[in-house]
Amino acid sequence: MDQIKKKLLEKGEKECAVVKRLISEFGNVVVESVNIDQILTGMKGMTSLLTVTSKLDPENGIRYRGYSIQELQDKLPKTSPDGEPLPEGLFLLMLLGELPTLEQTQSLSKEWFERSHVPDHVKKVLDAMPLEAKPMTQFSTAIISMATDSLFQKAHRAGISKNDYWDTTYEDVMNLIARLPVVAAYIYRRTFKDGTFIEPDPKLDWAANFAHMMGYDDEEIYRLFRMYMCIHADHEGGNVSAHATHLVGTALSNPYYSYAAGMLGLAGPLHGYANQEVMFWIYEMIKVIGDSDDKEEIRTQIEAYVRKTISEGKVIPGYGHAVLRVTDPRFTAQQQFAEKYVADDKLINIVNMLYDIVPPILKSLGKVKNPWPNVDAFSGALLQHYGISEYFFYTVMFGVSRALGVLAQLIWDRMYNLPLERPSSETLEWFKEKAGI
Repeated sequence: MDQIKKKLLEKGEKECAVVKRLISEFGNVVVESVNIDQILTGMKGMTSLLTVTSKLDPENGIRYRGYSIQELQDKLPKTSPDGEPLPEGLFLLMLLGELPTLEQTQSLSKEWFERSHVPDHVKKVLDAMPLEAKPMTQFSTAIISMATDSLFQKAHRAGISKNDYWDTTYEDVMNLIARLPVVAAYIYRRTFKDGTFIEPDPKLDWAANFAHMMGYDDEEIYRLFRMYMCIHADHEGGNVSAHATHLVGTALSNPYYSYAAGMLGLAGPLHGYANQEVMFWIYEMIKVIGDSDDKEEIRTQIEAYVRKTISEGKVIPGYGHAVLRVTDPRFTAQQQFAEKYVADDKLINIVNMLYDIVPPILKSLGKVKNPWPNVDAFSGALLQHYGISEYFFYTVMFGVSRALGVLAQLIWDRMYNLPLERPSSETLEWFKEKAGI
Protein backbone atom coordinates (compact mmCIF):
# COMPACT_ATOMS: atom_id res chain seq x y z
CA MET A 1 0.00 0.00 0.00
CA ASP A 2 1.43 3.40 -0.98
CA GLN A 3 2.03 6.10 1.63
CA ILE A 4 -0.96 8.26 0.64
CA LYS A 5 -3.38 5.33 0.92
CA LYS A 6 -1.81 4.20 4.19
CA LYS A 7 -2.25 7.65 5.76
CA LEU A 8 -5.76 7.93 4.32
CA LEU A 9 -6.76 4.60 5.85
CA GLU A 10 -5.33 5.57 9.25
CA LYS A 11 -7.31 8.81 9.27
CA GLY A 12 -10.36 7.16 7.77
CA GLU A 13 -10.63 4.47 10.44
CA LYS A 14 -10.67 7.13 13.17
CA GLU A 15 -13.13 9.39 11.40
CA CYS A 16 -15.45 6.54 10.41
CA ALA A 17 -15.81 5.69 14.07
CA VAL A 18 -16.90 9.29 14.75
CA VAL A 19 -19.42 9.23 11.89
CA LYS A 20 -20.92 5.95 13.12
CA ARG A 21 -21.19 7.34 16.63
CA LEU A 22 -22.88 10.52 15.40
CA ILE A 23 -25.49 8.40 13.63
CA SER A 24 -26.04 5.84 16.40
CA GLU A 25 -25.85 8.03 19.52
CA PHE A 26 -26.71 11.52 18.30
CA GLY A 27 -28.95 10.84 15.32
CA ASN A 28 -31.95 12.58 16.94
CA VAL A 29 -30.13 15.84 17.67
CA VAL A 30 -31.81 18.72 15.81
CA VAL A 31 -29.17 20.91 14.16
CA GLU A 32 -31.38 23.54 12.51
CA SER A 33 -34.95 24.28 11.49
CA VAL A 34 -36.00 24.61 7.85
CA ASN A 35 -38.57 27.04 6.44
CA ILE A 36 -40.59 27.08 3.24
CA ASP A 37 -38.44 29.82 1.71
CA GLN A 38 -35.32 27.66 1.99
CA ILE A 39 -36.99 24.66 0.38
CA LEU A 40 -38.53 26.56 -2.53
CA THR A 41 -35.58 28.82 -3.36
CA GLY A 42 -32.89 26.23 -3.97
CA MET A 43 -32.31 24.88 -0.43
CA LYS A 44 -29.87 27.73 0.22
CA GLY A 45 -28.43 27.74 3.72
CA MET A 46 -29.76 24.28 4.59
CA THR A 47 -27.11 22.04 6.12
CA SER A 48 -27.63 18.64 4.51
CA LEU A 49 -24.19 17.39 3.44
CA LEU A 50 -20.99 16.17 5.05
CA THR A 51 -18.07 17.71 3.13
CA VAL A 52 -14.56 17.64 4.59
CA THR A 53 -12.54 19.17 1.74
CA SER A 54 -13.62 22.81 2.01
CA LYS A 55 -16.06 25.23 3.63
CA LEU A 56 -17.46 28.43 2.12
CA ASP A 57 -17.78 31.33 4.55
CA PRO A 58 -20.16 34.07 3.30
CA GLU A 59 -17.92 36.79 4.76
CA ASN A 60 -14.46 35.31 4.16
CA GLY A 61 -14.76 33.06 1.12
CA ILE A 62 -13.51 29.54 0.58
CA ARG A 63 -11.32 27.70 3.07
CA TYR A 64 -9.65 24.46 2.08
CA ARG A 65 -9.38 22.31 5.21
CA GLY A 66 -9.47 25.53 7.24
CA TYR A 67 -6.93 27.48 5.16
CA SER A 68 -7.84 30.56 3.12
CA ILE A 69 -6.56 31.07 -0.43
CA GLN A 70 -4.22 33.77 0.85
CA GLU A 71 -2.80 31.46 3.52
CA LEU A 72 -2.27 28.67 1.01
CA GLN A 73 -0.37 31.04 -1.26
CA ASP A 74 2.26 31.03 1.49
CA LYS A 75 1.96 27.51 2.90
CA LEU A 76 1.51 25.12 -0.03
CA PRO A 77 4.63 23.80 -1.81
CA LYS A 78 5.86 25.64 -4.92
CA THR A 79 8.48 24.95 -7.57
CA SER A 80 10.09 28.32 -6.73
CA PRO A 81 9.67 30.69 -3.76
CA ASP A 82 8.10 33.45 -5.88
CA GLY A 83 5.84 31.07 -7.82
CA GLU A 84 2.31 29.75 -7.39
CA PRO A 85 1.29 26.77 -5.21
CA LEU A 86 1.16 23.36 -6.87
CA PRO A 87 -2.37 21.89 -7.23
CA GLU A 88 -0.99 18.47 -6.26
CA GLY A 89 -0.27 19.90 -2.82
CA LEU A 90 -3.81 21.24 -2.54
CA PHE A 91 -5.22 17.81 -3.44
CA LEU A 92 -3.12 16.18 -0.71
CA LEU A 93 -4.33 18.80 1.76
CA MET A 94 -8.00 18.21 0.85
CA LEU A 95 -7.57 14.45 0.91
CA LEU A 96 -5.50 14.06 4.09
CA GLY A 97 -6.15 17.27 6.02
CA GLU A 98 -2.44 18.03 6.34
CA LEU A 99 -0.15 20.45 4.56
CA PRO A 100 2.19 18.32 2.44
CA THR A 101 5.91 18.75 1.93
CA LEU A 102 7.44 19.68 -1.42
CA GLU A 103 8.83 16.14 -1.68
CA GLN A 104 5.37 14.59 -1.18
CA THR A 105 3.88 17.01 -3.70
CA GLN A 106 6.50 16.30 -6.35
CA SER A 107 6.10 12.57 -5.75
CA LEU A 108 2.39 12.93 -6.53
CA SER A 109 3.28 14.85 -9.71
CA LYS A 110 5.34 11.90 -10.86
CA GLU A 111 2.64 9.41 -9.92
CA TRP A 112 -0.01 11.31 -11.86
CA PHE A 113 2.29 11.43 -14.87
CA GLU A 114 2.72 7.65 -14.68
CA ARG A 115 -1.07 7.20 -14.50
CA SER A 116 -1.83 9.69 -17.30
CA HIS A 117 -2.11 7.30 -20.26
CA VAL A 118 -5.52 7.70 -21.91
CA PRO A 119 -6.94 4.56 -23.56
CA ASP A 120 -6.99 4.67 -27.36
CA HIS A 121 -10.74 4.09 -27.51
CA VAL A 122 -11.32 7.40 -25.68
CA LYS A 123 -9.51 9.34 -28.39
CA LYS A 124 -11.47 7.39 -31.03
CA VAL A 125 -14.72 8.40 -29.33
CA LEU A 126 -13.63 12.04 -29.38
CA ASP A 127 -12.48 11.83 -33.00
CA ALA A 128 -15.91 10.50 -33.96
CA MET A 129 -17.56 13.66 -32.63
CA PRO A 130 -18.06 16.71 -34.89
CA LEU A 131 -15.50 19.48 -34.39
CA GLU A 132 -18.33 21.91 -33.70
CA ALA A 133 -19.42 19.87 -30.65
CA LYS A 134 -19.09 22.05 -27.57
CA PRO A 135 -15.90 21.33 -25.59
CA MET A 136 -17.92 20.41 -22.48
CA THR A 137 -19.94 17.92 -24.54
CA GLN A 138 -16.69 16.31 -25.67
CA PHE A 139 -15.22 16.45 -22.16
CA SER A 140 -18.19 14.74 -20.49
CA THR A 141 -18.32 12.09 -23.22
CA ALA A 142 -14.62 11.33 -22.81
CA ILE A 143 -14.99 10.96 -19.05
CA ILE A 144 -17.84 8.47 -19.41
CA SER A 145 -15.93 6.52 -22.06
CA MET A 146 -13.05 6.03 -19.60
CA ALA A 147 -15.38 4.18 -17.22
CA THR A 148 -14.41 0.96 -19.00
CA ASP A 149 -11.28 1.09 -16.84
CA SER A 150 -13.09 1.56 -13.52
CA LEU A 151 -11.50 -0.62 -10.85
CA PHE A 152 -14.30 0.19 -8.42
CA GLN A 153 -16.91 -1.05 -10.86
CA LYS A 154 -15.05 -4.34 -11.39
CA ALA A 155 -14.49 -4.81 -7.64
CA HIS A 156 -18.14 -4.10 -6.81
CA ARG A 157 -19.29 -6.65 -9.35
CA ALA A 158 -16.89 -9.15 -7.77
CA GLY A 159 -18.63 -8.60 -4.43
CA ILE A 160 -16.11 -6.77 -2.23
CA SER A 161 -17.00 -5.63 1.28
CA LYS A 162 -18.47 -2.13 1.54
CA ASN A 163 -15.65 -1.31 3.97
CA ASP A 164 -13.26 -1.63 1.02
CA TYR A 165 -15.20 0.58 -1.40
CA TRP A 166 -12.84 3.48 -0.71
CA ASP A 167 -9.77 1.53 -1.93
CA THR A 168 -10.72 1.08 -5.58
CA THR A 169 -12.48 4.46 -5.54
CA TYR A 170 -9.11 5.96 -4.61
CA GLU A 171 -7.43 4.17 -7.53
CA ASP A 172 -10.10 5.34 -9.98
CA VAL A 173 -9.83 8.92 -8.69
CA MET A 174 -6.05 8.97 -9.02
CA ASN A 175 -6.25 7.62 -12.57
CA LEU A 176 -9.01 10.01 -13.55
CA ILE A 177 -7.32 13.14 -12.20
CA ALA A 178 -4.06 12.10 -13.88
CA ARG A 179 -5.79 11.72 -17.26
CA LEU A 180 -7.98 14.83 -17.23
CA PRO A 181 -5.38 17.35 -18.48
CA VAL A 182 -4.46 14.93 -21.29
CA VAL A 183 -8.12 14.55 -22.33
CA ALA A 184 -8.81 18.28 -22.04
CA ALA A 185 -5.71 19.22 -24.04
CA TYR A 186 -6.64 16.67 -26.71
CA ILE A 187 -10.07 18.32 -27.01
CA TYR A 188 -8.48 21.77 -27.19
CA ARG A 189 -6.00 20.78 -29.90
CA ARG A 190 -8.58 18.98 -32.06
CA THR A 191 -11.20 21.72 -31.71
CA PHE A 192 -9.20 24.92 -31.92
CA LYS A 193 -5.74 24.09 -33.27
CA ASP A 194 -4.37 21.81 -35.97
CA GLY A 195 -5.34 18.57 -34.24
CA THR A 196 -1.72 17.63 -33.48
CA PHE A 197 -1.49 16.09 -30.01
CA ILE A 198 1.39 17.17 -27.73
CA GLU A 199 2.69 14.46 -25.40
CA PRO A 200 3.01 15.24 -21.66
CA ASP A 201 6.47 16.09 -20.35
CA PRO A 202 7.68 13.95 -17.39
CA LYS A 203 9.67 16.92 -16.07
CA LEU A 204 6.58 19.09 -15.62
CA ASP A 205 4.01 19.16 -12.84
CA TRP A 206 0.29 18.44 -13.39
CA ALA A 207 -0.85 22.02 -14.14
CA ALA A 208 2.22 22.97 -16.18
CA ASN A 209 1.77 19.84 -18.25
CA PHE A 210 -1.80 20.88 -18.99
CA ALA A 211 -0.53 24.19 -20.41
CA HIS A 212 2.27 22.39 -22.27
CA MET A 213 -0.11 19.90 -23.92
CA MET A 214 -2.41 22.73 -24.97
CA GLY A 215 0.63 24.30 -26.70
CA TYR A 216 1.65 27.00 -24.23
CA ASP A 217 5.21 26.61 -22.99
CA ASP A 218 6.11 29.60 -20.87
CA GLU A 219 6.95 29.74 -17.16
CA GLU A 220 4.48 32.57 -16.60
CA ILE A 221 1.66 30.54 -18.18
CA TYR A 222 2.66 27.54 -16.06
CA ARG A 223 2.23 29.78 -13.02
CA LEU A 224 -1.15 30.96 -14.30
CA PHE A 225 -2.36 27.36 -14.68
CA ARG A 226 -1.13 26.43 -11.19
CA MET A 227 -3.03 29.36 -9.70
CA TYR A 228 -6.12 28.69 -11.83
CA MET A 229 -6.24 24.99 -10.89
CA CYS A 230 -5.94 25.81 -7.18
CA ILE A 231 -8.59 28.52 -6.93
CA HIS A 232 -11.22 26.56 -8.90
CA ALA A 233 -10.59 23.25 -7.12
CA ASP A 234 -13.49 23.18 -4.66
CA HIS A 235 -16.32 25.29 -3.22
CA GLU A 236 -17.75 23.10 -0.44
CA GLY A 237 -20.36 20.43 -1.13
CA GLY A 238 -23.54 22.27 -2.08
CA ASN A 239 -22.57 23.73 -5.46
CA VAL A 240 -24.01 21.90 -8.46
CA SER A 241 -20.85 20.14 -9.67
CA ALA A 242 -19.86 18.97 -6.17
CA HIS A 243 -23.38 17.97 -5.16
CA ALA A 244 -24.05 16.15 -8.45
CA THR A 245 -20.79 14.20 -8.13
CA HIS A 246 -21.67 13.27 -4.55
CA LEU A 247 -25.32 12.45 -5.31
CA VAL A 248 -24.55 10.11 -8.20
CA GLY A 249 -21.73 8.63 -6.13
CA THR A 250 -24.20 7.68 -3.37
CA ALA A 251 -25.83 5.30 -5.85
CA LEU A 252 -22.41 3.57 -5.97
CA SER A 253 -21.90 4.69 -9.55
CA ASN A 254 -18.22 4.50 -10.40
CA PRO A 255 -16.11 7.68 -10.06
CA TYR A 256 -16.12 8.28 -13.82
CA TYR A 257 -19.93 8.36 -13.94
CA SER A 258 -20.10 10.44 -10.77
CA TYR A 259 -17.64 13.04 -11.99
CA ALA A 260 -19.26 13.16 -15.44
CA ALA A 261 -22.54 14.03 -13.73
CA GLY A 262 -20.78 16.86 -11.93
CA MET A 263 -19.38 18.15 -15.21
CA LEU A 264 -22.82 18.14 -16.83
CA GLY A 265 -23.91 20.39 -13.97
CA LEU A 266 -20.82 22.57 -14.30
CA ALA A 267 -21.74 23.18 -17.95
CA GLY A 268 -24.86 25.14 -16.95
CA PRO A 269 -25.05 28.97 -17.33
CA LEU A 270 -25.69 29.37 -13.58
CA HIS A 271 -22.51 27.46 -12.74
CA GLY A 272 -19.26 26.95 -14.66
CA TYR A 273 -20.54 28.18 -18.01
CA ALA A 274 -20.69 31.66 -16.48
CA ASN A 275 -16.99 32.27 -17.26
CA GLN A 276 -17.89 32.06 -20.95
CA GLU A 277 -20.88 34.37 -20.52
CA VAL A 278 -18.66 36.99 -18.89
CA MET A 279 -16.43 37.12 -21.96
CA PHE A 280 -19.36 37.15 -24.37
CA TRP A 281 -20.97 40.05 -22.48
CA ILE A 282 -17.71 42.06 -22.29
CA TYR A 283 -17.04 41.64 -26.01
CA GLU A 284 -20.60 42.69 -26.84
CA MET A 285 -20.05 45.75 -24.66
CA ILE A 286 -16.76 46.59 -26.43
CA LYS A 287 -18.59 46.52 -29.78
CA VAL A 288 -20.90 49.25 -28.44
CA ILE A 289 -18.47 51.45 -26.49
CA GLY A 290 -15.61 51.25 -28.97
CA ASP A 291 -11.88 51.19 -28.29
CA SER A 292 -11.08 54.68 -27.01
CA ASP A 293 -7.86 55.42 -25.07
CA ASP A 294 -9.69 58.06 -23.01
CA LYS A 295 -10.22 56.31 -19.66
CA GLU A 296 -12.91 58.71 -18.46
CA GLU A 297 -14.87 58.35 -21.69
CA ILE A 298 -14.59 54.54 -21.51
CA ARG A 299 -15.67 54.57 -17.87
CA THR A 300 -18.75 56.66 -18.67
CA GLN A 301 -19.72 54.37 -21.53
CA ILE A 302 -19.18 51.22 -19.43
CA GLU A 303 -21.42 52.61 -16.70
CA ALA A 304 -24.12 53.40 -19.28
CA TYR A 305 -23.86 49.89 -20.74
CA VAL A 306 -24.12 48.30 -17.28
CA ARG A 307 -27.24 50.33 -16.50
CA LYS A 308 -28.74 49.41 -19.88
CA THR A 309 -28.10 45.70 -19.25
CA ILE A 310 -29.87 45.92 -15.88
CA SER A 311 -32.77 47.95 -17.31
CA GLU A 312 -33.38 45.14 -19.81
CA GLY A 313 -33.89 42.71 -16.95
CA LYS A 314 -30.55 40.97 -17.45
CA VAL A 315 -27.83 40.15 -14.94
CA ILE A 316 -24.24 41.38 -15.06
CA PRO A 317 -22.27 38.16 -15.70
CA GLY A 318 -19.60 37.47 -13.08
CA TYR A 319 -21.34 39.42 -10.31
CA GLY A 320 -23.23 37.92 -7.39
CA HIS A 321 -23.00 34.56 -5.65
CA ALA A 322 -25.48 32.26 -3.93
CA VAL A 323 -23.48 32.21 -0.68
CA LEU A 324 -20.76 34.88 -0.70
CA ARG A 325 -21.50 38.37 0.59
CA VAL A 326 -18.07 39.86 -0.15
CA THR A 327 -15.69 40.06 -3.11
CA ASP A 328 -14.77 36.49 -3.99
CA PRO A 329 -11.19 35.82 -2.75
CA ARG A 330 -10.69 33.87 -5.99
CA PHE A 331 -11.35 37.10 -7.91
CA THR A 332 -8.82 38.86 -5.69
CA ALA A 333 -6.20 36.12 -6.26
CA GLN A 334 -6.50 36.60 -10.01
CA GLN A 335 -6.40 40.37 -9.69
CA GLN A 336 -3.19 40.09 -7.66
CA PHE A 337 -1.72 37.70 -10.24
CA ALA A 338 -2.44 40.29 -12.95
CA GLU A 339 -0.86 43.06 -10.86
CA LYS A 340 2.23 40.90 -10.44
CA TYR A 341 2.71 39.75 -14.02
CA VAL A 342 0.67 41.95 -16.39
CA ALA A 343 1.93 45.51 -16.93
CA ASP A 344 -0.97 46.83 -19.01
CA ASP A 345 -3.83 45.06 -20.77
CA LYS A 346 -6.98 46.72 -22.12
CA LEU A 347 -9.27 43.80 -21.30
CA ILE A 348 -7.93 43.46 -17.75
CA ASN A 349 -8.25 47.23 -17.34
CA ILE A 350 -11.93 46.96 -18.32
CA VAL A 351 -12.45 44.14 -15.79
CA ASN A 352 -10.89 46.32 -13.08
CA MET A 353 -13.09 49.24 -14.15
CA LEU A 354 -16.16 47.03 -13.90
CA TYR A 355 -15.11 46.18 -10.35
CA ASP A 356 -15.29 49.90 -9.53
CA ILE A 357 -18.53 50.52 -11.43
CA VAL A 358 -20.82 47.52 -11.00
CA PRO A 359 -21.08 47.02 -7.20
CA PRO A 360 -22.30 50.58 -6.43
CA ILE A 361 -24.93 50.32 -9.17
CA LEU A 362 -26.15 46.94 -7.92
CA LYS A 363 -26.19 48.22 -4.34
CA SER A 364 -28.36 51.16 -5.38
CA LEU A 365 -31.06 48.75 -6.58
CA GLY A 366 -31.68 47.65 -3.00
CA LYS A 367 -32.48 44.07 -4.03
CA VAL A 368 -29.09 42.48 -4.62
CA LYS A 369 -27.70 40.55 -1.64
CA ASN A 370 -24.23 40.27 -3.13
CA PRO A 371 -23.16 42.98 -5.59
CA TRP A 372 -19.55 41.79 -5.61
CA PRO A 373 -17.64 39.90 -8.34
CA ASN A 374 -17.13 36.16 -8.25
CA VAL A 375 -14.33 34.03 -9.71
CA ASP A 376 -15.72 34.19 -13.26
CA ALA A 377 -15.45 37.98 -13.49
CA PHE A 378 -11.66 37.87 -13.91
CA SER A 379 -10.59 34.46 -15.19
CA GLY A 380 -11.38 34.99 -18.87
CA ALA A 381 -9.46 38.26 -19.10
CA LEU A 382 -6.33 36.62 -17.72
CA LEU A 383 -6.56 33.68 -20.11
CA GLN A 384 -7.14 36.06 -23.02
CA HIS A 385 -4.02 38.02 -22.09
CA TYR A 386 -1.90 34.88 -22.45
CA GLY A 387 -3.37 34.02 -25.83
CA ILE A 388 -5.94 31.43 -24.74
CA SER A 389 -8.75 33.20 -26.54
CA GLU A 390 -11.16 30.28 -27.07
CA TYR A 391 -13.58 31.06 -24.26
CA PHE A 392 -15.85 28.10 -25.09
CA PHE A 393 -13.02 26.02 -23.62
CA TYR A 394 -12.86 27.85 -20.28
CA THR A 395 -15.46 25.67 -18.57
CA VAL A 396 -13.40 22.58 -19.43
CA MET A 397 -10.44 24.15 -17.66
CA PHE A 398 -12.71 24.86 -14.69
CA GLY A 399 -13.78 21.21 -14.79
CA VAL A 400 -10.23 19.84 -14.75
CA SER A 401 -9.57 21.90 -11.63
CA ARG A 402 -12.85 21.03 -9.88
CA ALA A 403 -11.92 17.34 -10.03
CA LEU A 404 -9.39 17.89 -7.26
CA GLY A 405 -12.00 18.74 -4.65
CA VAL A 406 -15.06 16.74 -5.67
CA LEU A 407 -13.10 13.53 -6.24
CA ALA A 408 -11.15 13.86 -2.99
CA GLN A 409 -14.55 14.16 -1.31
CA LEU A 410 -15.90 11.14 -3.21
CA ILE A 411 -13.13 9.04 -1.65
CA TRP A 412 -14.25 10.22 1.78
CA ASP A 413 -17.90 9.50 0.92
CA ARG A 414 -16.87 5.89 0.30
CA MET A 415 -14.60 5.85 3.36
CA TYR A 416 -17.53 6.92 5.55
CA ASN A 417 -19.89 4.51 3.74
CA LEU A 418 -22.38 7.33 3.29
CA PRO A 419 -25.77 5.93 2.23
CA LEU A 420 -27.86 6.57 -0.87
CA GLU A 421 -29.00 10.19 -0.77
CA ARG A 422 -32.79 10.24 -0.94
CA PRO A 423 -34.50 13.37 0.43
CA SER A 424 -38.26 13.48 0.76
CA SER A 425 -40.46 15.76 -1.34
CA GLU A 426 -43.98 17.11 -0.92
CA THR A 427 -46.78 18.30 -3.17
CA LEU A 428 -47.90 21.89 -3.64
CA GLU A 429 -51.03 21.06 -1.60
CA TRP A 430 -48.81 20.10 1.35
CA PHE A 431 -46.96 23.43 1.19
CA LYS A 432 -50.27 25.35 0.96
CA GLU A 433 -51.53 23.49 4.01
CA LYS A 434 -48.35 24.24 5.99
CA ALA A 435 -48.61 27.92 5.04
CA GLY A 436 -52.29 28.09 5.90
CA ILE A 437 -53.31 29.08 2.39
